[in-house]
Amino acid sequence: MARRATAVTLVCLLAAWPAVAVQAEPGSGCRVAARTSRLPEPYAPTPGQVTDALADLAERMEGAPAPAAKLTVPLWVHVLTDGRRRPPDAAIKEQVATLNAAYGGQYGGPDTGVRFELKGIAVKQQADWFVDPLLHERQMKGELRKGGPETLNLYIAQLSELVLGYSTYPHWYRGAPINDGVVIDWRSLPGGSLRNFDRGYTGVHEIGHWLGLFHTFENGCEAPGDGVDDTPYEATPTEGCPAAKDTCRAPGTDPIHNFMDYAHDRCMQEFTAGQGARMHEMWAAYRSSPEMSDRLP
Repeated sequence: MARRATAVTLVCLLAAWPAVAVQAEPGSGCRVAARTSRLPEPYAPTPGQVTDALADLAERMEGAPAPAAKLTVPLWVHVLTDGRRRPPDAAIKEQVATLNAAYGGQYGGPDTGVRFELKGIAVKQQADWFVDPLLHERQMKGELRKGGPETLNLYIAQLSELVLGYSTYPHWYRGAPINDGVVIDWRSLPGGSLRNFDRGYTGVHEIGHWLGLFHTFENGCEAPGDGVDDTPYEATPTEGCPAAKDTCRAPGTDPIHNFMDYAHDRCMQEFTAGQGARMHEMWAAYRSSPEMSDRLP
């Protein structure tokens, strides 16, 4: 589920924002090399887990009332810092605006009916959490997390190597409520220093997972794919921003502009109507109340 940058060089002198200087570090993602490299994804589901999740969702939704057409997600942003590096509040507010624009169809595609309401920004100076949130995840989230299954907790830190962000899924909430949430690299916020990943779409992508979407390339060309009817099968993640791509014999070309692919930010622009419906189904099944989240871990 974690989005990845491409391999990087070490000759980087980019600044995140005018007021925040960033020193280049190995794996910082500031400059992009031609070769592509990927790491194992935190929490990446197996094909079997995807199939099980889709089957459980279908069972829950059978005979259930239609999900609400509109939903507003309470959002808490937790900013991790080492005392020297962190995004300014203005960039965080711009990230929230980007979320609402993307999920509202303002960049392309339909309006998903999902909006985000910023409840607060909390800053935590903890250097080890900042540089390795995955290693310290349980302690970090155990101290900082707010709300129940309906509350999005977005943690902004500095991720290592080629990982831009990662997320939990809604059907995991009951089994590990403290772990619920999204983590993204602070340099991926709008105006950040991660070249090609600096429009805030890493947050859009990872929150798509939090709302129940899988990657468009999930399971490659094999059923059930990502389980959404209007996202064509895709054998491989999209790298860069190609003019077109068609990797499966199934109808339709690869959804290279979809927020749930891996393209550069400038290439991303939309969710589909089916993805919008899936988010609302997942919300009704797993986030509308704690009692709805009692089956899959």
